[in-house]
Amino acid sequence: MSTTHQKILIITAPSGAGKTSITRSLMKEFPVLSFSVSAATRAARGTEKDGVDYYFMSTDEFRQKIKDKEFAEWEMVYEGKYYGTLKSELQRIWSMQKVPVLDIDVKGAIHIQQQYPVNTLSIFVEPPSVNELEIRLHARGTETAESIQARINKASYEISFKDQFDKVIVNHNLDAACEQAKKLVGDFLNS
Repeated sequence: MSTTHQKILIITAPSGAGKTSITRSLMKEFPVLSFSVSAATRAARGTEKDGVDYYFMSTDEFRQKIKDKEFAEWEMVYEGKYYGTLKSELQRIWSMQKVPVLDIDVKGAIHIQQQYPVNTLSIFVEPPSVNELEIRLHARGTETAESIQARINKASYEISFKDQFDKVIVNHNLDAACEQAKKLVGDFLNS
């Protein structure tokens, strides 16, 4: 894969819409895909590991990397909580002749599309409804009532951007959504 053919796959969605489950399904189906590990200033949850699930860093460290222009995209997703995609992470994956899969928030996804307009496929995963999204977030059991409400408010806003992405998958049923994603990604990888 030459530098002119470096592809990027973006999967974005409101929190709880199913993007991580769909991403995992795609990773199993297509060995050429490689998960792009995002940087984050939040604490690890459950069994998350640094360098595997996220590059966990302090807010000061993250801000220094912003100043040093080390991010392809970054956002303060929630007050004081930064997330971003390191340029070095994309290069690491491309150097292995693989396609980075970015499982990122909506604003970050829009920024990546703007910076890498060629050879990028962006998929927006839409929940069937905001009410269903709230049920899913409660079912996770990892969030406080306040953080769930913040995510619900943000989800309504993020859904308003769905038309800015190449493809939209409404996740009524996870298996069907995964199959739809596999078809889209298969076509993209073979193009």
